[in-house]
Amino acid sequence: MTGRTTLRLSRLRRETPGDRADRPAAARGAKPRRRGAQPKVVALGGGMGLSASLAALRRITGDLTAVVTVADDGGSSGRLRDELGVLPPGDLRKALAALCGDDDWGQTWARVIQHRFQSKGDLHEHAVGNLLIVALWEQLGDHVQALDLVGKLLGAHGRVLPMSAVPLELQALVKGHDVDRPDEVGTVRGQANVALTPGEVQSVHVVPHDPPAVPEAVAAVLDADWVVLGPGSWFSSVIPHLLVPELLDALSRTRARRVLSLNLAPQPGETEGFSPQRHLEVLGRHAPKLALDVVLADEAAVPDRESLADAAKRFGAAVELAPVARTDGSPRHDPELLAAAYDRIFRMHGRIGPWR
Repeated sequence: MTGRTTLRLSRLRRETPGDRADRPAAARGAKPRRRGAQPKVVALGGGMGLSASLAALRRITGDLTAVVTVADDGGSSGRLRDELGVLPPGDLRKALAALCGDDDWGQTWARVIQHRFQSKGDLHEHAVGNLLIVALWEQLGDHVQALDLVGKLLGAHGRVLPMSAVPLELQALVKGHDVDRPDEVGTVRGQANVALTPGEVQSVHVVPHDPPAVPEAVAAVLDADWVVLGPGSWFSSVIPHLLVPELLDALSRTRARRVLSLNLAPQPGETEGFSPQRHLEVLGRHAPKLALDVVLADEAAVPDRESLADAAKRFGAAVELAPVARTDGSPRHDPELLAAAYDRIFRMHGRIGPWR
């Protein structure tokens, strides 16, 4: 690495959003906090849903940690996982890209790590970021240290952690996975297969059944002011966090306030035909003791507000409706609108008193 690059990386680390004077000040939140400091926020999820949340949250806090699912078994991640026995790096890479800044440096690196090779050989469809992450895992022998180093290289506005120290296999009980036997319930194995099933997912679990959580992820949840769960693929990216016992225990014990961010539309295959309240019902079946403080949903995606409010009450949560979708009609979150919604929630639902 050249001296110029080292200097620029150093400058970027000094100029993170948490250090800039022109960043909006964080308001009241989950725990007493020193006045003028920003809330500690932990976001849980995977894939594009988590990326949407991170792209919004990095706009309102400089103290941000992503805890990412490690059950992916498709594409480049699946190939690396099968060949090298490593954690699937794809969702971790996407989270790092989402935390890149909006300046030239950040956006250039975001494009580089997301770039996929196109060839007729073994490199075809491998993502540059996946190879970089796995190379550092092999060099350093430490998942967290390697991801922190990639984050520094990118100038990421936050930290990325895997939820578990071992790769997980997602398994689901699905009704009608075989279209010729629509009433039959069978087991579907693998995140990629679960996400694309034409059947109705009844429940999911992970193998091993008692996976170890990454200690830094548990510590981040326990030390947070706010924990954000979702949006994302409900059975394959959101619920798996609740299937890691140490992580679920931390979510139960933390003094942080907990926000559940709902999807803008049902996902074909995985949650086809789901209402917003049904998303909450299946979440409750997998983690019946989980408590929430706020359920965030796009106001245009909730046809029955009373039913959603009733479902949220079972978790002890209030419902916040806000326009968070892009204006082009696609079921994607707008980072600025989602940031405004999170900021309002942090201000309105925080406990009385200054930030610690």
